[in-house]
Amino acid sequence: MLIRKVGWLLLVSVLLGAALLFALWRGWLDVAPRFNPWAPLDVRDAPNLLTAFKVWRLSEDRALCDLALATADLRFTRLPDSTPQPGCPLRNAVRVQGGRVGLSSSFMATCPLAVSFALFERHGLQPAAQRVFGQPVSRVEHVGSFACRSIAGSQRPSQHSYANALDLVGFRLRDGRRISVLHDWSGEGDNARFLRLVQDAACERFNITLGPDYNAAHRDHFHLDMGMWRMCR
Repeated sequence: MLIRKVGWLLLVSVLLGAALLFALWRGWLDVAPRFNPWAPLDVRDAPNLLTAFKVWRLSEDRALCDLALATADLRFTRLPDSTPQPGCPLRNAVRVQGGRVGLSSSFMATCPLAVSFALFERHGLQPAAQRVFGQPVSRVEHVGSFACRSIAGSQRPSQHSYANALDLVGFRLRDGRRISVLHDWSGEGDNARFLRLVQDAACERFNITLGPDYNAAHRDHFHLDMGMWRMCR
């Protein structure tokens, strides 16, 4: 009897949830855009449980992507679809040139990666720097996003093959201090504490975040990507 009641409750919950989503989609309910899964993503809003879904929708919807990018503090250039190397197509991509934070160089990125980077910088990276050092990060150092190659030790294409991944190696603060993943990850000081907060923030915004504790190949950088799986290591 109890199992039957639980089953009915689950069924009713699913039906009510579906009805609510349909009503939101049709615009029959008036809720704040950040709580509406069908409303465009605004990077300035505090992330919530719907943020990942909204980022996922950007992959195949360029108009929705442009709306999200318009709310981000990024300087970027739209890139035409192309296949720079066989088997490594670039689709719905931009070249990110900077924003509120400087970059060691520009990088190519799929729309979901670019928007996730903007969310990470605004809601994760900068709050972590303020919390630990009382000042913002002025520059993010990276070693690239696009590389037509397989994952080390396998035949599977890396997310770098589609400009859907970014490797971060360090951060420079407003006062000129540099924090390096390679040199500052270990220890108990402020630099190490900051890097752990950065990794935690990255795990919230990217589908996969791999750092020095994952394996020796990642001892000097954070690998961030928007692939199909979820992993935080």
